[in-house]
Formats: sequence, C-alpha cells, structure tokens
Amino acid sequence: MSYKWLEWAKRIQALSQSGLTFSKDVYDMERYEELRSISVEIMAEHTELEMQKIKDLFTNEIGYQTPKVDVRGVVFKDNQILMVRENIDGRWSLPGGFCDVGLSPSENIVKEVKEESGYDVISTKLLALMDKNKHPHPPQPYHYYKLFIQCEIIGGSPTAGIETNSIQFFSATNLPTLSIDRNTESQLITLFEFLENPTKETIFD
Repeated sequence: MSYKWLEWAKRIQALSQSGLTFSKDVYDMERYEELRSISVEIMAEHTELEMQKIKDLFTNEIGYQTPKVDVRGVVFKDNQILMVRENIDGRWSLPGGFCDVGLSPSENIVKEVKEESGYDVISTKLLALMDKNKHPHPPQPYHYYKLFIQCEIIGGSPTAGIETNSIQFFSATNLPTLSIDRNTESQLITLFEFLENPTKETIFD
C-alpha cells in the first residue's frame, strides 16, 4: 500500500520545522508556520487522529529535525531469539525502545533489555541499521532508524517490566504474533541469518 501522502506530510513538516529554526525574517516564519499547518491538515485528512493531537505531535520539538533512533536487542539462546510481550498491544517484540540522550547505543540497549526482560547483557555486535520507511511497518508520523544490536546474557533472570508482561524465547519457525510497529517477520528472519552465520557483515537500510 502506498502512503505517499504520509511522506509528503512528514517532509513538509520537517522543512517547516527547519525553516522555523533558522529563519530570522518574520514573514518567512509565518510562511513556515502555514506549511506546518498544511502538514497537519494532510495527516488529519487521511487518519482518524484529531487535528490537535497531530499538531501536538508535529510541534513538540524544536531545532533541525532528524530521524528518531530506536534500538532493539537481539539475544540468541539455544537457537532461539529473546522476545517480550508488550503491554500496549499484547504482541511480541525484541526488547528495546528509543535511545535516551546521554547514553550510547550499546548503553541504551543494555538498559532496555534489563528493563523489559530482566536479563543482564553486554552488547557484542551491530547486526543491522534499518530505515523504518523501507520495511513493512504501519505508517508513522515520524521517520525512524532502527538499530538491531546483538547481545549476550551475562546474568539476571526473566522478569517483566513496566512496559512488558511476558518474556520468552522463540525459534525462527515458531514466531509469535508480532508487534509490527516495533519489528516485522522479515526483519526477524534476517536476524536469524546472523545466528547461522556469525561472520555475516552488518546490513543497513
């Protein structure tokens, strides 16, 4: 399915935010504000979200807009992969989330895996850096990069976190119902290739 309208809305929003960040001319500022309003109208026309909620999404940041970064921990054990069940939708994902300011990607994923699964891990390899727009995720108002980082368990025990309610390992042929906002079946199958071939080079896009 094509979401060209979403691409246009996000691009207009990003350009307007950049203009509002760097422009000093009051008339240009007005034009960039109007462009941002147009992007909100496009989103409202094609979704069920309320106009104010979209406006809040599109105006909650300042400065030059860049993609958001999401990290996911890839933990293999006995030829299976660690997954957690999300409270928000009852579906399964690799442990992870947005990168926190002040922490490196490896520090972020160690924290996320601990918080969501109870396991203590160390990060060992960046397996993949994927542009969410190039994979079959549902449409989102923001642009995301996803970092899949392989980790090794060094301690801890399976313990649900604030955002999760179950922890389990799954084989490539018996994957659960996935939270496709967070990870897709094709991504997981690709990650299992690293289990079969540990020397496989990091992939991107």
